[in-house]
Amino acid sequence: MARQEANKVFALTSLLYGANAAYIEDLYAQYKESPNSVDSEWQDFFASFQDNKEDVLKEAAGAPWKRKDWPLAANGDLVNAFDGNWAPIEKKLGDKLKSKSEAKGAPMSDAEVHQQTRDSVRALMMIRAYRMRGHLHADLDPLQLSERKDHEELHPSSYGFVDADWDRKIFIDGVLGLEYATLREMLEILKRVYCSTFGVEFMHISDPAAKSWIQERVEKPEGSYSFTAEGKKAILNKLIEAEGFEKFLDVKYTGTKRFGLDGGEALIPALEQIIKRGGQLGVKEIVFGMAHRGRLNVLSQVMAKPHRAIFHEFKGGSFTPEDVEGSGDVKYHLGASSDREFDGNTVH
Repeated sequence: MARQEANKVFALTSLLYGANAAYIEDLYAQYKESPNSVDSEWQDFFASFQDNKEDVLKEAAGAPWKRKDWPLAANGDLVNAFDGNWAPIEKKLGDKLKSKSEAKGAPMSDAEVHQQTRDSVRALMMIRAYRMRGHLHADLDPLQLSERKDHEELHPSSYGFVDADWDRKIFIDGVLGLEYATLREMLEILKRVYCSTFGVEFMHISDPAAKSWIQERVEKPEGSYSFTAEGKKAILNKLIEAEGFEKFLDVKYTGTKRFGLDGGEALIPALEQIIKRGGQLGVKEIVFGMAHRGRLNVLSQVMAKPHRAIFHEFKGGSFTPEDVEGSGDVKYHLGASSDREFDGNTVH
């Protein structure tokens, strides 16, 4: 009898378990606000509870630290790339086209506005595709040992454009620094920026400000980020030093864990430039917190840790006698500190 009674209680209260909890909590808060807004059976159920209304509503609202603006609103082009919701952008472009034509004294018909707006949206979709996927078509093989694969989403035909559209002016509202541009002009800029001898991948960044910062700089007019002959030589020297360091370790200490920077040597001149530019802007101290990969190379080429100290640690020794506590993988766990000077500016 006791078991039957327990089963009955369980059957009557099983709705309170699992995924139903959040729903019932919200329903209870709704009942406290307006009892008649819920079904009569729920009214009878909630009537037996004597909880304070303010406490119920506060509980239903969530934790006090819960963000009121979460989830975040759609993040412009990036979100539209996945949900295809271009309607707000299409309306905005249509309104701008109509006002511009009226300002020029040559108002467009609704059909003309619709067609030009459609062209603008398709052009913006293509531009966004280059921002997201252009790095996949970058020319990263100087010896041309392999053929670059074609990516359909980077071709105008994927957005409904035909050969006759290539030299027709399209309104792009300041994107790429142009108010109107032909497909030919857009592709010239996009291929130079995103498909040249280096790739840029940044559209996955969740911070809109950080994403815009990168976008504005890589899409500047041609020549704004060019290097002098001396600058190119300095970068090349750093790349050669970084690669030579990895090759030496591979030959000298074959089979020893070193978490090499192979394939990512560009990190070294990049960090050098960060330190140099930081010093020019008044930075006095920089802390690098990095993972294992490339750490030894950074210690050697950027932090100026002596090679003899690194090689000694490869043999099981220590940089300083007081640190000797036995063998291990200490060589890429230990940090380093140094002062670097560029153009008279010292950065620690």
